[in-house]
Amino acid sequence: MTNRTETAPTHTVDTSSGPVAYRRFGPTGGTPVVFFQRFRGTMDHWDPAFVDVIAAEHDVILFDNIGVGRSGGVSPDTFGGMASTAVDFLRALGIEQIDAVGWSIGGFVAQLVALDEPGFVRRLLVLGSGPGGQNGAPGPEPKSIEVMVKPENDDEDFLYLFFGQHEDGRRRGSESLRRLESRLTPDAPQVGPETIQAQLHAIGAWGEDEGSAWERLEELDIPVLVANGAHDVMVHAEHSFKMAQRLSDATTVIYSDAGHGFLFQHPEEFGATALRFLAA
Repeated sequence: MTNRTETAPTHTVDTSSGPVAYRRFGPTGGTPVVFFQRFRGTMDHWDPAFVDVIAAEHDVILFDNIGVGRSGGVSPDTFGGMASTAVDFLRALGIEQIDAVGWSIGGFVAQLVALDEPGFVRRLLVLGSGPGGQNGAPGPEPKSIEVMVKPENDDEDFLYLFFGQHEDGRRRGSESLRRLESRLTPDAPQVGPETIQAQLHAIGAWGEDEGSAWERLEELDIPVLVANGAHDVMVHAEHSFKMAQRLSDATTVIYSDAGHGFLFQHPEEFGATALRFLAA
């Protein structure tokens, strides 16, 4: 593998909504695995310990959607709009089918890509995420909302939001945060306030079932891997169970010692699980 998460060059492609920045690396050929990022996250926020496990065997694409990070344009304020701009970007690269990895709100977007573009997504991984709507699962912890909308987050904020309060989780979380530092330099583009507000608006609508995936899950006839940590303070793990009840072909994985960032807390272990799912 020529490039890895930490060294892959950044490219840009023009779309109808603006230029989209992306990185593509790993073996060529086969179905590319496209990563859809979290709230306020850019492609610099993917933990290389997890992504490189996937990139060892698959063509991987990381990208900043419209209005995010290094990309131009104005971010849509619905997840349906974000799904549409993501598809435009992938079509601009000449891609006809993908495997989609969606973490947190990226899972919301990836679900809508699969639902709105039948046949475009071959396999779907929904991580630390949920279907939206009034599905009966508990909501986020009130403190998590306060922390996630702070103007700037420090290590303690990220450890709380993603890794919980268990000693081993905090240790592994700190290791993950240090792995991000090679890309997250002081001059690295971040998510601006207008895009943050657009994402917050989309989150609110998603929870109220305005364009959510909840009532449409039975339309998904592709294999879906749904995974989370049992101590997720933002997207309760019961959302994963609710999804599995409605999906026709779902595999569900819950880590008892982890939270929202379980994929970074257990990068090699969950990476191997993801590879098995993609290869099945």
